[in-house]
Amino acid sequence: MNVLDRFRLDGKRLFITGGSRGFGRVIALAAAEAGADIIINGRDPAALAKTADEVRERGREVRTYPGDIADPAFCEALCARVIAEAGPVDILVNNVGGRNLAAKIEETSLDQWQTGVDLNLTHVFLCTKMFGTEMLKRGKGRIINIASISGMIANRGIGGRHYETTKAAVIHFTRATAADWAPRGVTVNAICPGLFMTEPNLVWSKSHPEVIETFVRQVPMGRTGEPDEIGPLAVYLASDASNYVTGASFVIDGGYTLW
Repeated sequence: MNVLDRFRLDGKRLFITGGSRGFGRVIALAAAEAGADIIINGRDPAALAKTADEVRERGREVRTYPGDIADPAFCEALCARVIAEAGPVDILVNNVGGRNLAAKIEETSLDQWQTGVDLNLTHVFLCTKMFGTEMLKRGKGRIINIASISGMIANRGIGGRHYETTKAAVIHFTRATAADWAPRGVTVNAICPGLFMTEPNLVWSKSHPEVIETFVRQVPMGRTGEPDEIGPLAVYLASDASNYVTGASFVIDGGYTLW
């Protein structure tokens, strides 16, 4: 077998949350180019349809499931529906997340805190539990959680500390689940991006340019990341090339956390 063949995903089916934009879209398209069929969830039906067309252009099958997976009740119902309708999911990518609130800790209400926890953490648990249970029955599977370097550091000059807290929890949930499931054929790994100019960050940077400038000055490579730089790492973790990798958190941040 050629070494590049080990990165192929032919015959695999990948489900990704938040798959219509940003990292989700990039990972979906990269996996499709590697041979996987794709199932994508997202809140915007039009954006889902656009990404689905891009998957089809790459010669792969695609299903779309619109809705807000940060809502725990919807998340459980959607997972059950995908399992029933779409067939076995070989690769799960828990991608949805964000810093949807920039308030200081002392100004954050309990409801706002819980919303952030559900957005960044609860759906990771629910999707992992439901799809992972099916993987365990088959004795094989890949789970990739999109965490963040914010789970390892406290960012400068910004509120919304639910984000750092939940991303740290995602990293450790990845490790704990990997330890439990490694003997049963299911690997669980995390990707920890630094600052990438996804659509939300492009919008946010217009109102907080000083935060972006401060961050970039601390990146040894001297720039932000581009979303399509995430795709190859996700394909590696989804493929047979990473057979002996589990419980790992892969930092991809231009060197920011080296200092």
